[in-house]
Amino acid sequence: MLESELFGHEKGAFTGAHRRRLGKFELAHRGTLFLEEIADLSPHAQVSLLRVLQQREITRVGGEQSIPVDVRIVSASHQNLAAAVRAGKFRADLYYRLNGLTLEIPPLRERVEDIAPLAEATVRRLCRNGACSRGDSPHASLPA
Repeated sequence: MLESELFGHEKGAFTGAHRRRLGKFELAHRGTLFLEEIADLSPHAQVSLLRVLQQREITRVGGEQSIPVDVRIVSASHQNLAAAVRAGKFRADLYYRLNGLTLEIPPLRERVEDIAPLAEATVRRLCRNGACSRGDSPHASLPA
């Protein structure tokens, strides 16, 4: 399923594939694709992703034609990928390809001063989108 989501599929590639479907890589061509929880990829999916990064092309599930893609990858993980590589749980060559720039953001539990501003911004956004009832106020103080 993950490969179909990322690379798309051809009609008839599997049960339920009633039409051709473009994957995230094709849809993100000449743009940026965010891959969340990259450390959770199966070994097979890691190989497929590595192929895309090295060869800059994809093949849809059930397809035979290579399709060139130009996609910038931004990935995230709550796990330490360097440690996963050392433990043999993540491919070293894929880690090398993905590790252009690393930003480490401490968990919110270590940044408690950020909780109130994040909650207030979320409430404002929800109210702006109509999710608040009449009595709700986006400017109301949140409990400490």
